[in-house]
Amino acid sequence: MTIRELEDQQLLRLREVFGERVSTVKADLIAHGRDEGYPDTHAPQAVVYAESEADVVAALRLARELHVPITPYAAGSGLEGNAVPWRGGISLDLTRMNRVLLIESANFSATVEPGVLYPELSRQARPHGLFFAVDPGAEASLGGMAATGASGTAAVKYGTMRDNVLEMRVALLDGRVLRVGSRAPKSSAGYDLKHLFLGSEGTLGVITELTVRLWPLPASAASMQVSFASVDDAVTATVMIIGAGIGPQRLELVDAETIRAVNFYKGRSDAEQPTLWIEVIGRDGADVATQLALVEELCRESGGAVTGRATTEAQRTELWTARHHVYYALRAMYPGHSNRLGDVCVPIAALPGAIAITQQLLREHQLHAPIVGHVGDGNFHLLFHAAPEDAATWERIALVSDTITREALRMGGTCTGEHGVGIRKRKYLRDEHGEALDAMREIKSLFDPYGLLNPGKIFEE
Repeated sequence: MTIRELEDQQLLRLREVFGERVSTVKADLIAHGRDEGYPDTHAPQAVVYAESEADVVAALRLARELHVPITPYAAGSGLEGNAVPWRGGISLDLTRMNRVLLIESANFSATVEPGVLYPELSRQARPHGLFFAVDPGAEASLGGMAATGASGTAAVKYGTMRDNVLEMRVALLDGRVLRVGSRAPKSSAGYDLKHLFLGSEGTLGVITELTVRLWPLPASAASMQVSFASVDDAVTATVMIIGAGIGPQRLELVDAETIRAVNFYKGRSDAEQPTLWIEVIGRDGADVATQLALVEELCRESGGAVTGRATTEAQRTELWTARHHVYYALRAMYPGHSNRLGDVCVPIAALPGAIAITQQLLREHQLHAPIVGHVGDGNFHLLFHAAPEDAATWERIALVSDTITREALRMGGTCTGEHGVGIRKRKYLRDEHGEALDAMREIKSLFDPYGLLNPGKIFEE
């Protein structure tokens, strides 16, 4: 059966059910047709604002009845076109489902609707002595983070969304709502459907509720900023720190150009050299001081120089400002340029080689792309940029980005460490998963026989 765009009669049907919560205003359609990082706009024919699980179920039922595509949308902070309505149809906006439903401090968990932004959950958890540990930097929604398998600066210590979601409710195209996962600390009962939906990007169902893990606020924490003569030296120090079994809470790398951009953007005067930010936690100040001393020793062995220390919360916030403003600082540094963020992840032992190849490729093709990385878990990013009309440069960017991704796969890594597949990374799935991709397609067909759920994502058409 052929998927068709919404016609006047179908729009009337949508309005019969959702009334004023259906929008066809041009500006609204365009806003829901793009995200933070994908360059092209694919506008839907209508936006439906869901306010409850019942609304999500009703929207899916109508999509099935009208035989039109439906794509979940929340913060729009994705970078690979994950929530872009590739085939038009309905954009299902979940931003009004934004309540923290329950915080269970005794169980170290919270139950939330999918439109809750992750900083808001941590704000509400703080009076309970808890926080939510997955920190992607952008103002992302928890539903979107689960749907893309997101992670962030603290993944080296606390894991990714796949590790921090305990239970979900997921609405299916056929009208059922499944509870997947368990609030119990462990379970060996049946298939692990929770992890099937985590990272599925709305191609199998729509997340309507999540129970996520909360963590105790650290008893004691401290951060250190260390500058190096080269990115290679900083990466070598990273491998040594991980190998020493220190287990930092955060371990982040930015290169000299990134420091320069943040200095300009925030009026700072940090040393414009490749820099590691390292944060450790412990039982008390003495425990933290011991860890920091070992970190400093390992960094000095790689030529590192400590340029900042922070022991109080206010000091740590100030110290981490540069890292948290990287993306916007780099964009501000090159006004008028379009941007493309690269994202790969490799085994930690392969990280020095992967970054060395990346730097060589950038030199060979005369490209400028600052490197930023969650290097504690082998994940690094490049921010490519050029004038929109500079076709020759964009061709070189595409070639280098493709080569870096394929090198990461050759090293046993992945084409996407935390941003999901979306539209842009689809072409690498066969190389990464082989015949398992066919099994994924079969699973997709089981949950979505007509291809209506976020079509065009994960799988090449």
